[in-house]
Amino acid sequence: TWFAKKVKDQGFDIDLANPPVPMFTPFRLRGMTVENRVAVSAMDQYSAVDGMPGDWHLVHLGSRAVGGAGLVFVEMTCVSPEARITPGCTGLWNEAQRDAFRRITDFCHASSKAKLCLQLGHSGRKGSTQLGWEKMDHPLEGGNWPLVSASPIPYYEGESQVPRELSVSDMDLLISQFVKSTQLAHEAGFDMLEIHMAHGYLLASFISPLTNKRSDDYGGSIENRMRFPLAVFSSCRKKFPKDKPMSVRISAADWAPGGLSGEDLMAATRMLKDAGCDLIDCSTGQTVPDQRPLYGRMFQAPFSDWVRNETGIATMAVGAVTSADQVNTLLASGKADLVALGRPHLANPYFTLQAAAWYGHEGQFWPPQYLPGKDQALRNTPRERAELIELRLRARPASHEVKA
Repeated sequence: TWFAKKVKDQGFDIDLANPPVPMFTPFRLRGMTVENRVAVSAMDQYSAVDGMPGDWHLVHLGSRAVGGAGLVFVEMTCVSPEARITPGCTGLWNEAQRDAFRRITDFCHASSKAKLCLQLGHSGRKGSTQLGWEKMDHPLEGGNWPLVSASPIPYYEGESQVPRELSVSDMDLLISQFVKSTQLAHEAGFDMLEIHMAHGYLLASFISPLTNKRSDDYGGSIENRMRFPLAVFSSCRKKFPKDKPMSVRISAADWAPGGLSGEDLMAATRMLKDAGCDLIDCSTGQTVPDQRPLYGRMFQAPFSDWVRNETGIATMAVGAVTSADQVNTLLASGKADLVALGRPHLANPYFTLQAAAWYGHEGQFWPPQYLPGKDQALRNTPRERAELIELRLRARPASHEVKA
């Protein structure tokens, strides 16, 4: 009840006599309000042709929007053909791609209450690689395109292409490409924009000391390493409408010796916040192939917690979150404002609708075509919950009293 009251105090219409669990409370970023705090994480589908999203993307994104998530992220979409990770990655550098995305956003907005966020990025040294279900992060067997990065360090030594170190004139060109894609994203009907600064891609390669060995104004201190990523973000923020929010995905740790420090993470976050960033999407790693991540349940959530409570910016937790209970735990404990789930949404597009029925939350929007399913789910789940509770009670070990 206390969480619902806190949300109500922010100006939302919340029934405190029948308060929703945290995941089904609304959340506002600038002029955008999501009806719940469940997000579909950005997941590459490797199914575009010449950067063009097609029927697969319409069904993939549309079904997750219809499935009830409050915010649906589109996979990293690239600002030029050379910015793609693979030949199957989506792009947004021309009007035809804009119109193809508009078909998707129009469907999602007409059929659900989900908001759509485009994740915009450049692959950097991790581009020109095979599809995700082939040899991920390994170069194409033929037809490779030239790569650029903060420093000329290949991803796989002796196998990956050596990227060209980005020049200042290259940076100017890239900023203009990001700005053009930002304008196209607005025209395509996206509610929100995320700039990808994680996972060792181009902008991330400037932030991490593992991939930035420059000796000019763009290397060395965290202020210098953030100079180009901040220039990209600030230019996009000026172009994107003021009432639409922008977020940044960042690798909060590299999971490798000599990687991004906690002090630099906080400094980078504060710079982004000052530049107008509304939310930090807290991921980790994928900077170098020899990383040693500490995998486990909700293993990246502590970074979301730290960033949120240290800097005061809104955060989204992501990574190994698999259940509605975990979503509510992260929100109620103040570790995040939104929670993104990837693989659970691949397995079940209707994760959020099923969770709403499980918690008896009747306020969750269901498409009118699916209302009979809502009625049945709300009838059946109380019995299923009672049976599960009874099963758990029976599974408890018998107590053993110690006699004197």
